Amino acid sequence: MKSGNFRKTKQGAGMTKKGVAAYRRANPGSKLKTAVTEKKPTGKRASRRKSYCARSAGQMKKFPKAAKNPNSRLRQARKRWRC
Repeated sequence: MKSGNFRKTKQGAGMTKKGVAAYRRANPGSKLKTAVTEKKPTGKRASRRKSYCARSAGQMKKFPKAAKNPNSRLRQARKRWRC
């Protein structure tokens, strides 16, 4: 993966559309998608957000150092997903 496939931490961390497309080309059959950033998603997108927020909450417990740092990739990604 090239460095242009990931957002900088200040931009909210995570992968870009370009990065997701590159990953899916390299891994046929992958269902990777970009972040759900809209304010009130419905249906499957709402479920994806809820699931991501639950998983990342577990990461916050596992990595307390990252959880305390507001500039960590974990905190910035959660902010972008609106968790």
